[in-house]
Amino acid sequence: MKITFLGPAYPYRGGIASFNERLAKQFSSEFMDVDIRTFWLQYPGILFPGKTQFADGKRPSGIRITRELNSINPFNWIRTGIRINKERPDILLVRYWIPFLAPCLGTISKIARYNKYTLVIAITDNIIPHEKRIFDSQLTKYFLKNIDGAVVMSDTVRKELESFRNDIPVRLAPHPLFDNYGRAMDRTEALKALNLDPNYRYLLFFGLIRHYKGLDLLLRAFADKRLRNKGLRLIIAGEFYENAAPYKEIIRENDLEDEIILFDHFIKDNEVGLFFSAADLVVQPYRSASQSGITQIAYQFNCPMLVTNVGGLKEIVSHMKCGYVVKPDPADISDAIVDFYDNNRRQTFSYNVKRAKDRFSWGKMTGRIIEVFYNCLLQQLIKAM
Repeated sequence: MKITFLGPAYPYRGGIASFNERLAKQFSSEFMDVDIRTFWLQYPGILFPGKTQFADGKRPSGIRITRELNSINPFNWIRTGIRINKERPDILLVRYWIPFLAPCLGTISKIARYNKYTLVIAITDNIIPHEKRIFDSQLTKYFLKNIDGAVVMSDTVRKELESFRNDIPVRLAPHPLFDNYGRAMDRTEALKALNLDPNYRYLLFFGLIRHYKGLDLLLRAFADKRLRNKGLRLIIAGEFYENAAPYKEIIRENDLEDEIILFDHFIKDNEVGLFFSAADLVVQPYRSASQSGITQIAYQFNCPMLVTNVGGLKEIVSHMKCGYVVKPDPADISDAIVDFYDNNRRQTFSYNVKRAKDRFSWGKMTGRIIEVFYNCLLQQLIKAM
């Protein structure tokens, strides 16, 4: 089976690129002929909030990656669509996470399908974006009109997708483990590498910092007097994709300067394991969510999680088994942190996290994609009868 995959990959950085590369390797291990077509231009610089879109590591081995797509050039979309149409892959697998890319990805998909052979299957991170903009619905509708089936990673996204289209095969496959960041290491070794004092216990907020991720809620929760004098420190590891000043003001107002450790830059792949090995608890105080790769990194490193009961997060973390599911409210967040340390729950929760890992294999993701493919074929056959 030949699969052409559209989406971010090296030299682009970030969780979606890492996911796509890992998924391509899984398909290759299952004897599929897979290649990734990534971007020459993903976001124009004026629209990108971070410092750089590009990774500084080595090109991943064992994957065919071609830089081909231009997100803002319609002539590029047409050329790419015609090329894929002529190549006739069995599956055109398209990663969809933001409406800005709908014209590019939707047009390529539309042209590729004209050969009456290639089936377009989307892996949809979001249908309704966290940070809404005008024309989001129209752009998403255009993209979804040009696919044959989809795989979603949470029931929340499945319901959103079906509000646009309920006539195509859709299957749920939870986000697999991010096992490409290595394995858990000794806590003392991780703390030493990060230059952190082993006499403290550490909570971790990890990933790009945007309003919907609720870091301000966590900072206010961490100011709770019950958490003082417990020997706790909060690690914030990630690049600010918005103004950092309001967060730093909360830290200053609550005299948290000595209790917050800030790594305010993009964390490289070879550093990820250090942070999760050093942490007792990963905290995701999101205001909205579809699903999150951060939870799957935590599972990989056997780290308990505190998540909010929004979107797909509550589907992934079992409350009081692998961690906590709470309201996106500082009081609820601080209550859970107090419970975690007062009742010494790390060992039990970590054991449960290890046992739950089997739910999140890469083979299950590829299996769902192939299942959607055959359901699309069956649907076409029924229509032709």
